[in-house]
Amino acid sequence: MVTRQVLVTGMAWDTALGDDLDGVWSRLLAGETGLREVPSPHRLRNRLAATVDDPPAGWTPARRQISLGTRTVGRALQDAGIDGDPGEALLVLGTSYGAHLDDTRAGGLHDWAAAVARGLGFTRPPVSVSTACSSGADAILVGGHLIAAGMTEVAVCGGVDILTAAKRLGHSALGTMSPTLLRAFDEAADGTLLGEGAGIVVLEEAGRAQRRQARAYAELLGGGSANDAAGMTAPDPSGAAVLLAVRRSLAAAGLSTDQVAVVNAHATGTPVNDAVEAASFDRLFPAADRPVLFATKGAFGHTLGATGAIEAIALVQALRHGKVPPVYGLDTPAPGLAFPVPQGAPVALGPGAGLSVTLGFGGFNTSLVFAGAADGLG
Repeated sequence: MVTRQVLVTGMAWDTALGDDLDGVWSRLLAGETGLREVPSPHRLRNRLAATVDDPPAGWTPARRQISLGTRTVGRALQDAGIDGDPGEALLVLGTSYGAHLDDTRAGGLHDWAAAVARGLGFTRPPVSVSTACSSGADAILVGGHLIAAGMTEVAVCGGVDILTAAKRLGHSALGTMSPTLLRAFDEAADGTLLGEGAGIVVLEEAGRAQRRQARAYAELLGGGSANDAAGMTAPDPSGAAVLLAVRRSLAAAGLSTDQVAVVNAHATGTPVNDAVEAASFDRLFPAADRPVLFATKGAFGHTLGATGAIEAIALVQALRHGKVPPVYGLDTPAPGLAFPVPQGAPVALGPGAGLSVTLGFGGFNTSLVFAGAADGLG
């Protein structure tokens, strides 16, 4: 395989805390949350959810999915300085079910991505990914591989997902929805709460970025994935596939565990997921040299197919700014959590790379490795 250096030259997100790149980051550092009461026609375990204000809740799910994707991809292109015409850039988009569960007019799980590509003038057919909650992370992983293999010089990648009645009802019925609050890694953790949003990154081959004097936020060093296939919802309690995905990502990046400064964990707030993830990291990192662990679902809600991309952007922001936001809802760390986890206030971040880890339903586990911007491009 031909290998090439892959840089992040543009980013955009749309979250319950807003859509301004640094404005949302400031709200995360301040410990804010986008969770609020959201009406539902169904009896749910909890009415808290994290929604975006635009597109309007009254639009059909299919229209909301396409609108949210189009707007966020467009802003990422603008942020990268690729305005108006994306040219030969390749669009790689992920979602879980998008509008598919609630809207019979939504078509297949590729149709929305094709609509986004048409609306923004992409000349190449898009690639679409649907790997449950790992979809956004897998879209970035695929885009990075396509650039490294010489298939494209620019890949616009990420995840988009909207909150729908069926998704809320489904998680309520499954018992994965918290009846109280999303408390990742807390001893009182009792479930997750849903959100919606989008996260898009522009990945670019370094030579092309240098030629056009592009700003680089970070470098995508590598990624890895694995599937434990243990069940439809619960992860393999051994954590073997989580470890395999992370180890594959570090091998692809050419890094050892002592070169990792920070991990943005999946951290859904469900006791089983958090326990498996924490135990996996405990086995991976030596006790004497452990990275800072943080999580953002208490702020953004669990945005399903968008979560891996939104969390990748949050990780890049942590590397950019040298600090990590507090974990919303974390009051008393769960017994045995032997990692530094920010509580109540941001903490400073030392030198090193960062991992963004996503664990999806069906056993989809993905790990992305980022480092600070390359010298001369930042």
